Amino acid sequence: MRLPLIALAVPATLIAAQAQASEDTQHWETLNVTVNLPDNFKLNSETIARTSDAKGFYEIEQNLMVGKKLNKNVTAWLGYTFNPTYNHGDFRAREHRFRQQVNFDNVAQIGKVKLGGRVRTEERWREGQTGTGWRLRPQVKASMPFIGKSTFSLSHESFINLNTTSFQTVSGYDRMRNTAAFSVPASRRLGVEIGYTNQRAIVRGGPDSTDHVLVTSLNATF
Repeated sequence: MRLPLIALAVPATLIAAQAQASEDTQHWETLNVTVNLPDNFKLNSETIARTSDAKGFYEIEQNLMVGKKLNKNVTAWLGYTFNPTYNHGDFRAREHRFRQQVNFDNVAQIGKVKLGGRVRTEERWREGQTGTGWRLRPQVKASMPFIGKSTFSLSHESFINLNTTSFQTVSGYDRMRNTAAFSVPASRRLGVEIGYTNQRAIVRGGPDSTDHVLVTSLNATF
């Protein structure tokens, strides 16, 4: 009688392993406004709303940044992030971040493919919890002309926790985002971007979780 029991146990174990692996489908909507100021300064406002099948409406991220274009390829930024989170629209927590960032635009080119990226560091504070979470977020990006005036791009972003706190509980490599996107200019100052992001969170001692994200963005420059 042992063989039938084993035969039943194997598929049950596989089903349980699959159930532990978390996957979610999400939609992120972004409004990005950049204002060019005198002396090569820039002001940027980025508002991101996030919804998902599993959590409903779960996050608003408001980023305000001031940048200085140092040369044709490099821009340095300082900014602040206000980040309330929700669960199906019910408030959960508020996070505040101080952000430093350096963008490297079109630093190399292979044929029609332009290469760039950025290095971002963040200090995170969460209301009602102790500690300052330090995080590093490097990104690399390749873009090329597509059809007409549109552009196709591929990017990779890593999230690396530099310490632990009561809310940033694991240090080291924490998450990655891989994105494929198309950008289309709607006018001289307005552009639309739509793409797919695969976000994978690293889970120690268990299967990683994966989010499949439809990303839409409206970008304005003045």
